[in-house]
Amino acid sequence: MAGSAITYAFGGWSGILEILFLFFIVDYLSGCFASIKEGKGLRSTLGFWGLLKKGLMLLMVLIGHRIDLALGFNFVMSGVIYFWLSNELVSILENYSRLGMRTPEALAKVLAILQDRGEAEHDQTK
Repeated sequence: MAGSAITYAFGGWSGILEILFLFFIVDYLSGCFASIKEGKGLRSTLGFWGLLKKGLMLLMVLIGHRIDLALGFNFVMSGVIYFWLSNELVSILENYSRLGMRTPEALAKVLAILQDRGEAEHDQTK
């Protein structure tokens, strides 16, 4: 059943979708750890809204996939995913800085690549 739902929603499981889920997990956990380190603790309402936002992001990916199918495109879902990947990476980097951690220069390069791909996907829609 889960496989059927994933196939309907996203056209199947792909590497880029897997990376998006990994970014979701890392962002959520690093945000929790940063809040604990800053003495803010964890609040279930904030956690709930964070997870809800991630669910809404996935809903946009689903919409992108359905648009691709309806209009015969093959780039809307990818563009949406690249957008959310760059958004999540920025959030992860912010959380890491809140934890007092340095981040590798390679991640800044990955962020630039994701932003470029997102812009390229956007330009194709014009």
